[in-house]
Order: sequence, then structure tokens, then C-alpha cells
Amino acid sequence: MKTVDFYFDLMSPYAYLASIHLPEVIKRCKGRATFVYHPVDLVAVRFAAGNNGPFNRNIPAKFKVLIADLNRWARRYGVPFTMPAELKSARANRGFLWARSQGREMEYLHAAYNAVWGHGKNPDLDETLSDIARAAGLSPEKLLRGIDEPAIAKQYESETEAAKARGVFGVPIFAVDDQMFWGNDRIEFLEEYLNESSAS
Repeated sequence: MKTVDFYFDLMSPYAYLASIHLPEVIKRCKGRATFVYHPVDLVAVRFAAGNNGPFNRNIPAKFKVLIADLNRWARRYGVPFTMPAELKSARANRGFLWARSQGREMEYLHAAYNAVWGHGKNPDLDETLSDIARAAGLSPEKLLRGIDEPAIAKQYESETEAAKARGVFGVPIFAVDDQMFWGNDRIEFLEEYLNESSAS
């Protein structure tokens, strides 16, 4: 049984796209691979790996093409896409870890990505986080308290440090054995690798 580690940050639109397609892959790989989701601080892992170039928003020509690309992928996957005005995501990422402690992490992730990238909501606002909690079947009040618990903050820091140690330089990244697959459009290569590994 292989373990696939999925590294994501709610500030990443390509991780949003990967999260849409990934459940189908998980079903097809049942019995051959276990998938573990890891929320990380994208900026921290980027800089730790030396990936410290300018952000996409600061390169107008690239940003224009990126938005067009994201809209194409959203149409292909049949999901909404709206660019948020703000992308401070640490609290929302910690919310995934708290939701995991409640057994609702997948519901939370779906609701969070739908709010942030489906509808362009600011992930750092209490209002957004409360909406996400309700959509995930969680208590908004408990979520807002939970994301600031020292144990949750420490766990988020540990997830990010472990990602740095593994050489994660961006998201979405799927890591299995000594292989890394970067991007929502690399999921097919990941599945091919898992199929080949199980056949050998």
C-alpha cells in the first residue's frame, strides 16, 4: 500500500482544481494507495526551497494568462471560478486541521475551496470562515475558537516544516516514494505511477 501525501494551501487556485479531481483518483486507487492531506504555508515552503521569485500578481503579463488558464480548467472541471481580492489563508488552513479533529475535514475542504475560489471570498474573514463551517456541518463559533488553539497552530507549523524537509516547493504537490508530481494537471502521471507500481 502506497502513501500519497497531498500538499495544499487554500490560497492556491491550482490546489483548488486538484482537490476537485482528486476524489475520483482516490476511488480508483482504493486498496492500492492511501492519500493524506497536508495544509501548508505556501509562501514559507516556496522561500525555504529557494523559490522566491515575484508573485504572479506582480507580473501583469503572466497574471493575465494565468487567469485565462484557470478559467479554462474551471470550465473543464465544471466548477465556478472567482478570483478573491485577498488571499491570507493561514486561519483557513488551520481550520482544515481543526475540522479533521472533528471528523469533517473533507467537508471543510470542499466548502472552503468553494467559498474562496468558487465565489471569491476572503479566507481570513470571520464571516467567510463561519460560512465555511456551516456548509461543512460544523459550529462556526467552535471553528473560530479552534483555529486559534495552540495545538492546532503547532500542528500547522509542523505540517509546514515537514513539507520543507521533504523538499516541497509549491502546491499542489503529490509526493509518493521518492517521486513528486506538481500541479493539478499532473494527477494523471501520479495515477500512472501508482498503477505501474501495483503491477510490478
